[in-house]
Amino acid sequence: MVEEIKKYLDKGAIILDVRTNQEWDEGHTEGAQHIVLSDIPSEIEKIKSWTKPIIAVCRSGARSGQATQFLESRGIDIINGGPWQNVDQCL
Repeated sequence: MVEEIKKYLDKGAIILDVRTNQEWDEGHTEGAQHIVLSDIPSEIEKIKSWTKPIIAVCRSGARSGQATQFLESRGIDIINGGPWQNVDQCL
């Protein structure tokens, strides 16, 4: 997974953190975008406007996996980065 994350970061990927506001406030990757998982469907146009690959992250990888499946089915270039710390260690 680390190699795939690095590949996406090299392509200028945007990090999308889908955790709750409380989890985000407790710590997150600098420069990441924050959209709570339940808000992803209503934010689809905003996400598409980024025109860059995306790395979805959360606490364990489950919610970012859900976000990845949803966004991928809408034609967005995205991977599940798992826990947000996975991306942090690649920066």
